Amino acid sequence: MKQKIGFIGLGSLGTPIALNLLESGYPLVVYNRTLSKTAPLKEKGAEVSQSVAALAAQCEVVLSIVSDDKALRLICEGEGGLLSHLPKGSLHISLSTILPRTAEDLAASHGEKKLQYLAAPVFGRPEAAVVRKLNYVISGEGSARTRATPILKDSGGMNVFDYGDMITAANTVKLCGNFLIASALEAIGESIQLARKSGIDPHQMWGMFTQTLFNNPVYAGYSQIILKEQFEPAAFSMKLGLKDINLVLQQATSADQNMPLASLIHQKMDQLVRDGKENIDWAAFSLEGS
Repeated sequence: MKQKIGFIGLGSLGTPIALNLLESGYPLVVYNRTLSKTAPLKEKGAEVSQSVAALAAQCEVVLSIVSDDKALRLICEGEGGLLSHLPKGSLHISLSTILPRTAEDLAASHGEKKLQYLAAPVFGRPEAAVVRKLNYVISGEGSARTRATPILKDSGGMNVFDYGDMITAANTVKLCGNFLIASALEAIGESIQLARKSGIDPHQMWGMFTQTLFNNPVYAGYSQIILKEQFEPAAFSMKLGLKDINLVLQQATSADQNMPLASLIHQKMDQLVRDGKENIDWAAFSLEGS
């Protein structure tokens, strides 16, 4: 029988990842701030915990995927958090998109408690999780990477890319990746509008592009979303997209790197959020102002 695992954060991506672990044979204890979101897991046999502390007390491996740095610090360092209740030697695998500095701080605080912390941010929308085609990037102690890799593969990881001991590495790669995706969305939106206003059928054009120059999941999937303007329900919300671009710009400041395209994307996303559209799909920013 496989080891019991704790799972914190049952949003649109966390839920299918947790279901994959259940289907892979792991006994699972789940916690989510909004209790109703635990129902699909409970129906499949997961145990529902009423608190982070109660979950931590019975698991030596915990995966978390929460919305931002503040939420991650709260489940780790807050009253009743993981740092106070995980057994010594336990492993916390963080799938969240956060600042590299936050990962560095949390790895240190876990180490002080004789716990392991692994940065393991994930690339993939919910539909990729369902068909087990997620891509993880990991960094941290070697023994933690070895311990976590089979679990991440069982959770739906098609690939687990190892970035070594430096704890900040995986989250830096994740921010670079999300910036590249956002940049692709901007380019897709601009190209669609240019074609449309020039008398060209953008559906036909993108049918060609996704068979030739841009035959990959980002361009194939998002071009259809943008062409059809199918921004609801959101698989990844504008609010979360803005959060990630904020992190990119914060990291750019830390690294003394100028990122004018990230600044443009931030401006467009921020305006949509200010207009009350924080819950539509983040791809919608690509048509903003066109």
